[in-house]
Amino acid sequence: MELLRGTALLLLLCAAACAQDPCTCTKNKRVTNCRMIDGVCNCNSIGSSVSVNCETLTSKCLLMKAEMSNTKSGRREKPKDAFQDTDGLYDPECENTGVFKAKQCNGTTCWCVNTAGVRRTDKHDTDLKCNQLVRTMWIIIEMKHTERKTPLKAESLTKLLKDTITSRYMLDGRYITGVTYENPSVTIDLKQNSSDKSSGDVDIADVAYYLEKDVKGDSIFLNALNMSIDNEALTFENVMVYYVDEVPPEFSMKSLTAGVVAVIVIVVLAVVAGIIGLVLSRRKKGKYVKAEMKEMNEMHRGLNA
Repeated sequence: MELLRGTALLLLLCAAACAQDPCTCTKNKRVTNCRMIDGVCNCNSIGSSVSVNCETLTSKCLLMKAEMSNTKSGRREKPKDAFQDTDGLYDPECENTGVFKAKQCNGTTCWCVNTAGVRRTDKHDTDLKCNQLVRTMWIIIEMKHTERKTPLKAESLTKLLKDTITSRYMLDGRYITGVTYENPSVTIDLKQNSSDKSSGDVDIADVAYYLEKDVKGDSIFLNALNMSIDNEALTFENVMVYYVDEVPPEFSMKSLTAGVVAVIVIVVLAVVAGIIGLVLSRRKKGKYVKAEMKEMNEMHRGLNA
C-alpha cells in the first residue's frame, strides 16, 4: 500500500512538473515566467503580470506597458479624420483582457484613447469622462523601402506583404484591403470594423504595432523580420501610421502644436496684410483720379476764358 501511495505521489509530481515546463514565447520577448499549460506556452507580460498566450499576438496595451517597464530607468491624401500618434510611448492602463481603458491619465492630466491606444481628445483634468473605447476601424501604414537599383514589381511586393502579414502577424487576409506601391513608397491599408471582427481574430492595432516595431529594428518577436524578393533582401524605413476611428476625434485648437499654430498665424497675418495693401492701393488710385479730374476742369475753364 505504501508503495502504491509513493508511486501515485511521484506521478502527480511529474504531471505538475510537466505542466509547468519552461517554454519560449516566440511572438513576444517582453514576458517572464513562461510555462506550458495544456500544451500551450503562457507567460506573464512584464509590467502587468497579465498572462498572455504565446500562440497569438499580445495586445498593444500590454506591449506598451512592458516597454515602459523596461525603459523607466510618394504619399497619398489621407481621410480627413485620419490622425497620427503624436504623443508616442506612455504607461497605459489596461483592462484584464489586455485592451486599453478608454480613459488614460498621467498624474492629474487625462485623455480619451481609441482601441489603438492613441489619444483622440484634448488633455483635461481627472474629471474627464470617456464613455466608450472608440474603435479604430482603419489603419494606414506608410513606409519606404531602402534604395535599390531598380523599382520593385508591384505584384510581387503586394503578394510578399500580404503573405507576411497573414503568416507572421496572423491577420486574416480579408482585413488587408490594399497595398499601394509608388517607388519607393509603400502604403498598406488595414480595415476591421467591430461588426466584422470575431473573437479569435487578432486586432489590426496590434498588427500595426508589431509591424512598426519590426521596421524600426526593435522587433517584439524573438526573430527579426526578414523579407526578400528575387533573392535580394528587402528592408523598409520611415514608417508612419495613421488611424481612422468609427467616431471622429475630438481635438480643438488647443491641441495644435506650436509649429502648426505659428503657421496659421503667419497665414492669417499675410491675408490681413494683403487686404490692407489692397485697400490702400485703391485709396491712392482714387486720389489720383480726383486730382486728374481737377486739373482737366481747370484747363477747360482756361480755354473758355
